[in-house]
Amino acid sequence: MSPELFWAFLAASILISITPGAGAINTMSNGMRYGLRRTLPAILGLQVGLGIQILVVGAGLGALLASSELAFMLIKWVGVAYLIYLGISKWREKAIDIEASSSDAPREAALTRFWKSVLVNVTNPKATIFMIALLPQFLDPALSRVTQFTVMGVTMIGIDILVMCGFAGLATLVARWLRSPRQQRLLNRLFGGLFVFVAGLLATWRA
Repeated sequence: MSPELFWAFLAASILISITPGAGAINTMSNGMRYGLRRTLPAILGLQVGLGIQILVVGAGLGALLASSELAFMLIKWVGVAYLIYLGISKWREKAIDIEASSSDAPREAALTRFWKSVLVNVTNPKATIFMIALLPQFLDPALSRVTQFTVMGVTMIGIDILVMCGFAGLATLVARWLRSPRQQRLLNRLFGGLFVFVAGLLATWRA
């Protein structure tokens, strides 16, 4: 990949990462409830999901997904159902006692947050189709396809880690001002509604 193509890809990757979506909502929701450090497993899960999507596209399976209506619709509706499940769970989530010690406050297991986040990305066919359209635009036919996809994958994941950490850090700062149970319930319902809203967008999206 030439330097010119790389810088163009870098700019595109930054724009993609900072654009609000299910991953950003998931990260901010975790950041407000658990803080930046305990949100890291969720951020790592998002990157594993992103890496799987890049591997799928790089292996040519993404084109197969795009051409198979059955496979596309299956993944799409699994993704819709999963986002709705996350939305309902977040809506019903109880407020926590901010003053309680970490041992007393109810917390979701780090591994659970990790796998939930993996599924947020893996069950999003819209992102896979988007990468099918985007990534080939930055390939140099004269260079190794594997090497270029590796560079693009590492770049996208690195940028997304930084952006998601920023989202989680910002959410953590905001959460310090929202200590009452009523404020926490409103936030839970806000994020729950956002998950369902994104599910609605995915449900109405056509490739």
